[in-house]
Amino acid sequence: MSHNTKRNCVKVSLIAVFLLLLQTIQAQYNFTELDQKLVTLKKELGSNFSLLVYRDGKIIYDKSIGEFTPKTQVPIASSSKWLTAALVMVLVDEGKLSLDDKVSKFLPIFNKYSKGYITIRQCLSHLTGIESEPIKLSNLIKRNKYNSLEEEVEEFATKKEIMANPGLEFRYSNIGLNIAGRIIEIVSRRGFEQVMQEKILRPLQMRNTSFSSFNAVNPSGGAVSTANDYMNFLVMILNKGMYNGKRILSEASIELMQTAQTTSPMIKYTPNVALGYNYGFGEWIQETDENGQSTIVSSPGLFGTWPLIDKCRNYASIIVTKELLNEEKREAFMLVKNLIDQQIIANCK
Repeated sequence: MSHNTKRNCVKVSLIAVFLLLLQTIQAQYNFTELDQKLVTLKKELGSNFSLLVYRDGKIIYDKSIGEFTPKTQVPIASSSKWLTAALVMVLVDEGKLSLDDKVSKFLPIFNKYSKGYITIRQCLSHLTGIESEPIKLSNLIKRNKYNSLEEEVEEFATKKEIMANPGLEFRYSNIGLNIAGRIIEIVSRRGFEQVMQEKILRPLQMRNTSFSSFNAVNPSGGAVSTANDYMNFLVMILNKGMYNGKRILSEASIELMQTAQTTSPMIKYTPNVALGYNYGFGEWIQETDENGQSTIVSSPGLFGTWPLIDKCRNYASIIVTKELLNEEKREAFMLVKNLIDQQIIANCK
């Protein structure tokens, strides 16, 4: 047999295997109704978006509308918080931080302004008690005045008032995660972006994800990413800290991130799209089981990115778009999720 003939046989074999796998996936799932519904949701989701669903080691659904593909890079706003919380937990796993460390251990200026008792745990769960403004586009634009994360966090200490004792009241904002981001810089003696690349982005092969900025880096909302990249992160979370055979986070850290740090009475401000949810570390607890354990966790962002993990159905999904998130989009996202759920049997109550 000639070399060319052998090569052609290999190609044909690979194509045949791919087609068999595709047929298996199509036989297991029927997403026809989801395909049809996505076309009708352009008003809510926008004319350009991508949706990926991952389960059992593979992408089981991949749909893009308009000019988007899973490789399209977009700003992901508050979906950045999940990445930053994971980075903090890497340093916790390494013994470089403790969740109960007080921020004043690394930022003594907080002691001078009656904020010395705030802990890293409270920073990750928006329980610092520091006054904050609602997250909206105009406030993100104002943030361009800062030249560094250090400058911004120092202003939190010196110019923001304490509205409640730390740990008592939840106010969703960029304050806590950005304090945590600055502590990462101090502990690592490097910039936040460098540490994020080393500990999270490169190990997860998230080559098109970055927190780079001409102004101050924004750990709470400054990342750009793609559906493909962020899915790698979700796969790691779904696999309890493992990615491609390498441990990124401990199982204990994954569990802590997914444990609610809030109760309903504690919540004083939350975006409308997250009403009714509690909060873990960098992620919302959308649903829990009868024992209060999280079953669905997510981290939606202002610009329309909605990454989600359904632990009962053992899948991860992400919608990436450039449309501002609102209550109408929340309803559309939940409708999409319901159509996905119809094809996957839950394995917990």
